[in-house]
Amino acid sequence: MATAVIDGIRLNNPELLNKLEGINGTVNAAVIIPGEDGIISASDDRNVMVWLKRDSGQYWPSICHTMEAAVTALYYYSEERKLFCGIDTGMISEFELSEDFNKITHQRDYAAHSGRVNAIIYNQKLNWLLSVSRDKYMQWHCCETGRRLGGYQANAWCIALEFDEESKHIFVGDYGGSIAVLRVKDDSSSLIPVTTLQGHTGSIRCLAWDPDRQLLFSGSFDRTILVWDIGGRKGTVYQLHGHGDKIRALHYVREVSKLISVADDGFIVTWKMDVDRVETKEWLESDSCQRCDVPFFWNVKQMWSDKKIGFRQHHCRKCGKAVCAKCSENTSVMPALGFEFPVRVCNDCFETITEEDQQTLATFFDTKCGITYMNYHHGKHLLVTCSTDRSIKMWNIELVMKDNLS
Repeated sequence: MATAVIDGIRLNNPELLNKLEGINGTVNAAVIIPGEDGIISASDDRNVMVWLKRDSGQYWPSICHTMEAAVTALYYYSEERKLFCGIDTGMISEFELSEDFNKITHQRDYAAHSGRVNAIIYNQKLNWLLSVSRDKYMQWHCCETGRRLGGYQANAWCIALEFDEESKHIFVGDYGGSIAVLRVKDDSSSLIPVTTLQGHTGSIRCLAWDPDRQLLFSGSFDRTILVWDIGGRKGTVYQLHGHGDKIRALHYVREVSKLISVADDGFIVTWKMDVDRVETKEWLESDSCQRCDVPFFWNVKQMWSDKKIGFRQHHCRKCGKAVCAKCSENTSVMPALGFEFPVRVCNDCFETITEEDQQTLATFFDTKCGITYMNYHHGKHLLVTCSTDRSIKMWNIELVMKDNLS
């Protein structure tokens, strides 16, 4: 694995194992088949495809099943070889794959939604199927009977979905930037709205869950990742800034306490989460610089009395104070606060930042193409990404997962 350093940020290049091409439509999802050198893909060309690795080392389709509309969401449960496919019309179909992965058998259809299915989760222990859609609904079905158990209506398209089996909490991220927290009653009779999390300025695109520390990760089109401390119940929110474009997918790797994120900028970022992170300061508002007291340009009264021209307002990312450009001439990385790229800090705070404070807590590697989806294999440290060039790439990121970031 080659390593380069640019502007103090380490860029790690994982090993590209294979690249699958020749798909006619946008690839919406791809999942690894555990225990088998295989991949399942779903795309806008209406095809669900199973790719198996041949003796030549290349992946070729063993199954190509055409659905009635574009396939927009996948969930594969390997132990029972169950495959759930959501399509653009709102239907979710359940299939079973044969042991040799050369045959796909239809089991049941769920008339779950009236719009594009964006995410699916199947829980084998509870035998539940959860799904979200552009029809603004989260739906909850029993896989044993096919019966609808309940649902939740949001105020905007439902985009992202996450579920905690132990506490039976459901998290629904929507296009408006909100995350609804729901809880299933102990008798599984209905859903109870718990709270709504708001902090993003763009639509929620993906969610991930840490069941050990009960942390919820949300990625958004506003290019930020927010870490919500659900278990702490104190409203603590940490920010992670490392992408230059819309964040598309998140995955938390429990065994190494790392978060993987991908985005339209083509970067795969691995965040170290077993460290003490600091909650980002809220920006303070003021009519004058909170360091030197010069007026900002809208403060006409002070500009007239002081006979001074007003200045533009900036904010220090470390203390949150409103400052002028002269009092914030420096930039710095602050990984503990989630800033892996240099950001503006006031002169006073800059003097307090040490070399230790600037040590990176993430690794970055550039795939050279925008990424729209990813799936991670825990056992083999394999990562599958769907790219904007309609290709599927398989990466070996074992060294990145074992990297102690020293």
